[in-house]
Amino acid sequence: MKISIIVPVFNEEKTILTVLNKLLSLQFPKMIMKEIIVVDDGSTDSTKKLLKNFQIKDLKIVIFKHNRGKGAAIREGFKRAKGDIIAIQDADLEYNPQDLLRLVKPILDGTALVVYGNRFAKYPLRIWGKERTILPAHWMGNKILTGLTNLLYGVRLSDMETCYKMVSKEVLSHLRLVSSRFEIEPEITAKILKKGFQILEIPIKVKPRTHIQGKKLHWHDGIKAVWTLIKYRFLD
Repeated sequence: MKISIIVPVFNEEKTILTVLNKLLSLQFPKMIMKEIIVVDDGSTDSTKKLLKNFQIKDLKIVIFKHNRGKGAAIREGFKRAKGDIIAIQDADLEYNPQDLLRLVKPILDGTALVVYGNRFAKYPLRIWGKERTILPAHWMGNKILTGLTNLLYGVRLSDMETCYKMVSKEVLSHLRLVSSRFEIEPEITAKILKKGFQILEIPIKVKPRTHIQGKKLHWHDGIKAVWTLIKYRFLD
């Protein structure tokens, strides 16, 4: 059995090598092989150079000449994945790769085909204090989008927009993904639910970034996410 870990990356020169080393050091159960597929989405910093100098076993590197969007990078990674299980890992260190070891267990046990990492179980909204929430508007936006998902698709998710989405090859084969940018997240969830698959959520920890630190999501991405959820519920 093999797990494919897709790493879309754009201008992450400060974190990409750390993320890759953490992924390479993951100790999955012995019967699981792993492959890591990095898709550089036309980075303009030194990310490409770092990747080209990091060619090792179990690592596939795809480089786009121009920026095509996170969705395009993820879809390219899915297309090249050979694993029985496929996971997405962002390249910014907000997510701890060690959590992938917990996410994969329900799929290996046969109790789930889709597993999401739920950030909000361990990341409550705090408006003030030393541990106040970074970018509270993003926190609230994510909760609104998740609530809309629950309303439209009749489910009870806690974190639809999470990067940590792990699916079996069987599930992925049913998804015809077309999004090129950040709306890939709601599209994946919408199409999983439209096909009748259940999503299991497992709590994870995150270290959110600010826009100054490299956070790339903006308010207009939330508008696109709303339309994506509605479109695939009623029009697709």
